[in-house]
Amino acid sequence: MTTIPVTTWSLEQTAPSDLLPAPAPEGDVRVVRAEVPSPEFSRFLYASVGGDIHWTDRLGWTYARWQEHLTRPGVETWVCYDRGTPAGYVELTPGEEGSVEIEYFGLIPAFRGRGIGGHLLSYGTARAWDLGERWPELPPTKRVWLHTCSKDGEHAMANYQRRGFRLFDTEVAEEPAAPTPGPWPGAYPV
Repeated sequence: MTTIPVTTWSLEQTAPSDLLPAPAPEGDVRVVRAEVPSPEFSRFLYASVGGDIHWTDRLGWTYARWQEHLTRPGVETWVCYDRGTPAGYVELTPGEEGSVEIEYFGLIPAFRGRGIGGHLLSYGTARAWDLGERWPELPPTKRVWLHTCSKDGEHAMANYQRRGFRLFDTEVAEEPAAPTPGPWPGAYPV
């Protein structure tokens, strides 16, 4: 089996004042919390955003596994819409001692490169910082973190750093070389 080296960078913010928000894009772009846990919708977002950047770890999840994850206290999905069409999402997952991970973030390929990503990341990060206000059983957020890797979109790291995230760890590991699961051929001009 052929392998490739994959670099994973972990980044964090340790105070709400670390967030450097991007301006909102022009037009009818909205970010809305998907308050009803929906495995079908979450899997659609996951596969649509990550299909061309090697997101594969959740593709084999059962409906029950998705449901279990989405109903954990504090797990939130914030969806960005461009004129009513889903453009991307941010998934927040609380950890221990006031830590919140931006577990997934990204845009469907056709919506990339239009200034939506910086706005969505800014909005999602702000929601990570105020997560405890919506979930009284959780402690106040003390840290927001995420990871990105060399398989992610070419602008991911720069977007995170422009939003005020700081690098705290780097790892390199060999992973199996595999084709991306999508998007469909011809779905988005490359």
